[in-house]
Formats: sequence, structure tokens, C-alpha cells
Amino acid sequence: MPKAALLTAIAGLNRGILANPTEKKRVDELAQGLEAVNPTPDLLQAPDKLAGNWRLIYTSSQALLGLDRAPLVKLGQIYQCVRPAEQAIFNIAELYGLPYLEGLVSVVAKFEPIPDAPARVRVKFQRSIIGLRQLLNYRSPEQFISQLASGKTLMGLDFKLNSEEQQGWLDITYLDDDLRLGRGNEGSLFVLSKS
Repeated sequence: MPKAALLTAIAGLNRGILANPTEKKRVDELAQGLEAVNPTPDLLQAPDKLAGNWRLIYTSSQALLGLDRAPLVKLGQIYQCVRPAEQAIFNIAELYGLPYLEGLVSVVAKFEPIPDAPARVRVKFQRSIIGLRQLLNYRSPEQFISQLASGKTLMGLDFKLNSEEQQGWLDITYLDDDLRLGRGNEGSLFVLSKS
């Protein structure tokens, strides 16, 4: 079964951090096989499947994996929380380091489906937050999103992004009740499981 084969292939790769070129190629081939049997080709017909908190289990994105290469910092869990009713996406990357210095990098974006491409969404980044989890009062993605939605400026680097300059697109190439695959405008593969 393509889904089981993909999950087995990525199991020991630490979200892609440990993947060598051969393993990356194999994961991409298995992802293509799963994408070929996508049960949800039209996202507009499945907002309930898309909604929720998704945990990243594999990516080929060097920008994300690069967070693990910073001195004294290790990449923790990465979440993408999707709220279709508000057309909002909350990306949250937990960072670990020295005790009491655990960090967080978060980006808030709006998305809109592209009518002539039913699997594609345009993403416009609006806000970025970087700081220590303790100062941000971070306990969970859900609780943090509530803070973000309040509109308050948070302790840390909290700044607006120009959504006309900071934008891209994402093809959601496979979506079922608990697994989502996507391919970004920079060619990266994302595999996420529903939390």
C-alpha cells in the first residue's frame, strides 16, 4: 500500500534532517505514488479534512531543516494549523536549546484557493513571531493560536510581513483524514499527519 510504504520510508529520517540523497529520491517517488491515488483532488469540497493541526513528519525544505543547524538549537516539532473558515494558516516551529531558552518561530498567513487549480492555494504571509517560549507563554499550538488571534503584540520579535512581497503557493497533492502531502512553489515536499 503506497501510504504505508511512504510512512515506513520516512520513519527514521527525523523529518528529513537525516535523509541522504538516495533516501530523498525514494521518499519523493513514494510520495508521487500516493499522490496518484489522492482521494481529495478538490480542496474546496473538503474543508473539514483540511482543517486542524497538522504535524510535519517529513520535508525536503532546506529553509525549514536549516533551523536545526543553528548553533545551540535543535528543531523540535513543527506544526501547520489550518483554519479554512478564516482562510488562515499558522506555522509553528518549536526550538530546543539550553534549559529555559527553548524558542519558537511562527508565521501567520492567509490563503485562498485558486479556482482554476483545485489543489492549489495562494499563501500570503502576514506576521512573524520569534522568541522564547516562556516569554511567549507558549504551551500548545492551540493555545498559541488563541493568543495570535487576539491581535496583541507578543513578547519577542513580533512583526508584520508585506503580504504582497511575502507570498507563494502550495499544491495539496494528497489529503485524507490523517495524512496530507503538499508541494510548495520552491519545489519542496511536505508530509504532515493530523494531530
